[in-house]
Order: sequence, then C-alpha cells, then structure tokens
Amino acid sequence: MDAGDFECPREDLADNKFFQGETQKLIQPASLEDPKLEKLKEALVDWINCTLKPEHIVVQRLEEDLYDGLVLHHLLSVLAGVRVSVEEIALTSAAQIKKLEAILEELNQKLGLQESLIKWNVKLIHNKDMLATIHLLVAMVRCFQPELHLPPNVKVEVVNVEVSRSGITSDVQTEVLTEERDAASDSLSGDEREDPIDQLLKQEAHKVDAVKQAILQFVNRSLSSMGLQVVDMDKQFADGVILLLLIGQLEGFFIPLHDFTLTPVNSNEMLHNVSLALNLLGDTGLQVSKVDPQGIVSQDAIATLKVLYALFRKHK
Repeated sequence: MDAGDFECPREDLADNKFFQGETQKLIQPASLEDPKLEKLKEALVDWINCTLKPEHIVVQRLEEDLYDGLVLHHLLSVLAGVRVSVEEIALTSAAQIKKLEAILEELNQKLGLQESLIKWNVKLIHNKDMLATIHLLVAMVRCFQPELHLPPNVKVEVVNVEVSRSGITSDVQTEVLTEERDAASDSLSGDEREDPIDQLLKQEAHKVDAVKQAILQFVNRSLSSMGLQVVDMDKQFADGVILLLLIGQLEGFFIPLHDFTLTPVNSNEMLHNVSLALNLLGDTGLQVSKVDPQGIVSQDAIATLKVLYALFRKHK
C-alpha cells in the first residue's frame, strides 16, 4: 500500500519526523473520534488523578502530562513503593529523557512483561505518543490495580509508516488497547461481581488461614515502626484507630488527630473512625466493595478482611 492510500491529514505527517529504516504508528483520524477511546482516556485520567490525589498532582491530558516523567515517577512510587533517584522536575529535554530512562527501566521490571508485549519506550513517551502512553497506563492498571474495570474491547486503526530508500510504505492494522471481557462477566455490574475475599472463603480452610496469616504479617510489619502489634484482626480494627494509622503509614500521609477519636469509648466514635478510614481509602483510589463501616465496628470478620486484603494487594 502506498502512503497515499490511508486517511492521514498532512499536518500529522508534518508533525512527525520520518527517518530511513524507521517505522512509526499513526492512529487513524476516525479512531481518534471513537467514543470508546475517549472513555478509556477519561478512565485513565480519573485513575491517575485519584491515585495521585494525596500528592496534589492533577492530570488533564494523557500525552501532554506524562512525557516528562514526573507523573510516571509518582505513580511508580505510590503503586509499587519504588522511589527512583532522579530529579523531581526535569526542565530540559535531555534531563527528561534521562529521567524517563530510569523510571521506565524500573517500571518495566515491576510489570514483568515479555519484551514482545512492551509497546512503549522512552522516545515514544517523550514524544507524547498517545498510543504508547495508553498501552503503558493500561499495563500499569492491569498489574497494580487489577480490580479496576477499564472500558473493554477498545481498538484503534493504526497506520504503520515505514521509510526506505524506495520511499514511504504503509499498512493499516487494528491495535487492541483493552481486551474484550468475558460475556458472562461483562453482563454483571461492579457490585454483582464476586469479591476476591468471598471467593477465598469458598476455598479449603488451610488456604484461607494461609492468606489471613500473610495479611497479619503484612499488617504487623507495616505497624512495627509505631510500636504496634495486631493479634486479633477482628477486634483490634473495630474502633478504627489502628486502621487509620495503618492507612496513613502505607499511603504516606499524616491524619490530624482532631479528625478522629484516638481513644473511642462508644460505637458512634468507632463508626466515625471507620467511616473516615474507608473514605480515605476511596480518596487514594482503593475501592472496597460491599463493606459497611458498621460491619467492621461490629467485628464482622469478612468486612475487616476485605479492607485489609485490599491494602495488602496494593502494598505487599
């Protein structure tokens, strides 16, 4: 196929520098206007902003706000607990590329994908390539927050443009950004999908005990710097105090003492503490389904386990 056989505005070609032997991908204009793509971009922007709300970072446009590495650096820190030794604000192009190299190297290791599945690189991200940026963010969601349901079955038509001595050649392909979910699963709303803890409790007793023990060890390891230890997860989280301290420790922020009751003496004070804890989890982007604050106050083992498991999944 010749370069003139695909629908691509002249300005798109003008904005891209083509070098001999190089292949570039351009999204077809019709795909750029696809409502499914717009919904996916909106979902990713919302996810980033929710995740980085405690960092006071706001993203408006994916390709424009991620190219310098700042947002990716903070996402890596919040989601994977990894802080790469790079300058916080990289102003020059050379500094931004150097920063992206360090961040993407660490990020790719955390994602653990085969090289053939990595559809982004430093050059593409720094050049504000929307296709590469979306591929990277979708992979991060799948790895670090798999419970988040992105718009399914999002595809775009792309033109592979290759420059050779004989001129420019191209071919049109369909690129999958998100897979089509299982039909039975897709027909269920978020509330109707079975919670991982509900699935766990259907397993053999020794498997359930192993998970509970792993969560308990995680909790005590996280609280050790404050001199706290949990022995009974159901009872010790019922007043919300240790839960709030645990969230603050894991998420890296201080909860003012006037916002909660440090020594609650009645159920109303306990309920206030637990409700605050669940609201804070929501603010950090960690949604816990089917958990009523009253359930934790009433020492409901399943409700408490769901919250702790969500924290465990994110910060283990």
